[in-house]
Amino acid sequence: MESISEIHADVPADERAEAPEAFEDAGSIEAQAEAVAEEAVIEAVAAEVVAEAAVEVAEAADAVADEAVVEALAAEEVAEEAVAEAIVAEESGDTAAAEAAEEAAEEAVAEAIVADAVAEEAVAEAAVADAVAEEAVAEAVVAEVVAEEVVAEVVAAEAAAEAPAAPAKAPRKRAPRRAKSTDVAPAEPAAEAPAEEPASAPAEAAPAEAAPAEAGEQAADEASAPAEASAADAEAPAEGREQAAEGEGAETPSRGRSRSRSRSRNRNAQNQNAQGGQGGQAAQGQNAQGGQNQNAQPVAEPAKADAQDDEQSAQGNGRGRQRNKRRGTQAAAGGDEFETEIGEDDVLIPIAGILDVLDNYAFVRTSGYLPGPSDVYVSLGQVKKYNLRKGDAVVGSIKQPREGEQSSRQKYNALVKVDAINGLSVDDAAARVEFGKLTPLYPQERLRLETAPEKLTQRIIDLVAPIGKGQRGLIVAPPKAGKTIVLQQIANAISINNPEVHLMVVLVDERPEEVTDMQRTVKGEVIASTFDRPAEDHTTVAELAIERAKRLVELGRDVVVLLDSITRLGRAYNISAPTSGRVLTGGVDASALYPPKRFFGAARNIENGGSLTILATALVETGSKMDDVIFEEFKGTGNSELRLNRQLADKRIFPAVDVNASSTRREEMLLSPDEVKITWKLRRALAGLEPQQALEVVLGKLKETQSNVEFLVQMQKSIPAPANGHGGGRSHDHDNSIR
Repeated sequence: MESISEIHADVPADERAEAPEAFEDAGSIEAQAEAVAEEAVIEAVAAEVVAEAAVEVAEAADAVADEAVVEALAAEEVAEEAVAEAIVAEESGDTAAAEAAEEAAEEAVAEAIVADAVAEEAVAEAAVADAVAEEAVAEAVVAEVVAEEVVAEVVAAEAAAEAPAAPAKAPRKRAPRRAKSTDVAPAEPAAEAPAEEPASAPAEAAPAEAAPAEAGEQAADEASAPAEASAADAEAPAEGREQAAEGEGAETPSRGRSRSRSRSRNRNAQNQNAQGGQGGQAAQGQNAQGGQNQNAQPVAEPAKADAQDDEQSAQGNGRGRQRNKRRGTQAAAGGDEFETEIGEDDVLIPIAGILDVLDNYAFVRTSGYLPGPSDVYVSLGQVKKYNLRKGDAVVGSIKQPREGEQSSRQKYNALVKVDAINGLSVDDAAARVEFGKLTPLYPQERLRLETAPEKLTQRIIDLVAPIGKGQRGLIVAPPKAGKTIVLQQIANAISINNPEVHLMVVLVDERPEEVTDMQRTVKGEVIASTFDRPAEDHTTVAELAIERAKRLVELGRDVVVLLDSITRLGRAYNISAPTSGRVLTGGVDASALYPPKRFFGAARNIENGGSLTILATALVETGSKMDDVIFEEFKGTGNSELRLNRQLADKRIFPAVDVNASSTRREEMLLSPDEVKITWKLRRALAGLEPQQALEVVLGKLKETQSNVEFLVQMQKSIPAPANGHGGGRSHDHDNSIR
């Protein structure tokens, strides 16, 4: 590179002789300025090299982060598939497969966590590299600004040196110097101009500066011509470097630096500020230094702001690292907005069953109240869309699997269409009232159990513990007292006398032969879970059955649920429910008593139509403290109690009913006034007798009569009135019923 002093060696001797000191001072200043400018250019080039290296590091870190994100997503998909397999395995009862699937899910989750950590580290490295690149770019811009300031100082020095000199000759001698100045850096892309057209070389190097420079040459006198030539010569390297930097800035988006749009936008703004500063320098001449100082600070500030933006991007705002939030949104959308599209060539298969709503999904139990292989999957989005509730009888459709879909990973078919809910349309079902908002009342309408004269069990229950719609009754019985036979007799009597009532018999932890016998003898819905099944099945059956009963009551139906037994249900909840840390006598967890209470407490007579009657058996005298604790918890919750006596059953006196211990609260609301008078008179007469003697008296009279009405008439005639005058006529005035 030829120095500025060498270029000015062609100045004529007469000019140098006229002002030797001025030319020597100008030459020294030009040499110093050239050295400073070259150092600034070298610093700018080095800063750009550092910036490019930092950009490459950032791109490599981004690539690593992207790969880690892909690996994390793949691991999460594997985890989701493993969780689905675990759920399916648990539904089918395959414990080994469920455990294996859970282990696979845990491993996949661990891999996803590791991949996320790798991605975060790569993002942090990319952010650091971006910050380094931005700092290098800012240093390059500052170096270029320094070079331009030096050029401005050279212009001022030459103007001061040439002012006292004699008028210069024609400016034609500057042409060789301009040619030399254009040849100073032939490798620079901004200075690739032909030597034959020296006047157009600066215009091609910096188009924005060509017009002001030409205007300055035409307007300047001959004294300022050498200064302008020197300024043009000094500006050429800096302009070439700047144009090279601008060219690289234009090429970076194609290399991948466009991944940060805000950074590219701010960098373009910096280049525009630098160009604007140079244009102002060419137009203003000696005042160019002020313009450069004004533009230098705005150049550095966007670089700093851009680095802050990149730091925010590294934290996850700009690079999309909030995958958990996005996945949560997608999972919510996929779980709540699930709706399978039905194609024109899809074949729909009708299905029907009871809806069982779980934590994250639901199933239509098509084969009963327990999970089965033919169950239909229902998403929570469909549950919300159609206002479905647990226990609803759903009639809908599923898509028939195609030939290639038979061996897919999905074990359950998905519900694609809902046709009816509890026999109602979807719109009508949405207007249902909730069971908890219904008003409970005392039973007022009687459920008569008396059928045939020889059916003594139904007849004696009508006498000592009458049952009404909405009754909550306990059948307290020791083992081998005949409680199962009593339940069968009650179920048959209800189905005969009240066919409009929906009868449900729920057998929990029951013997298989008892289940078969109940299914064959009872004309109603028998829901059973035998004792050889896990405790979770017992609780599932009971919960789904009571929810089904509630859904029917919401429609205004009368439902009767016979549960055998509530003691075994409490045991099942004590085994399956998580422990609360508060253990009662007999090893009963305090939290295990609430679900059976919720089951039993659902019985109520509903105001303005509908009722839910629950008659549950409770085991006593089993020798288990747990059974005694469970019975004590439920003893005061019912409004009717029928007690069976073990001693009577051992003597084969059936039905083994303890007449004096059995009763119904507010029985006067179920019986007529005459029945109340005679019944209370009978109770007074039997109160002093032993249980066996009292039962034998009642059974003997029942066998002699054809109906309970005839029995009460005979009792009224045979039982004398009390001596104190409180006879049957006034006994109804006293509130002697059991509270």
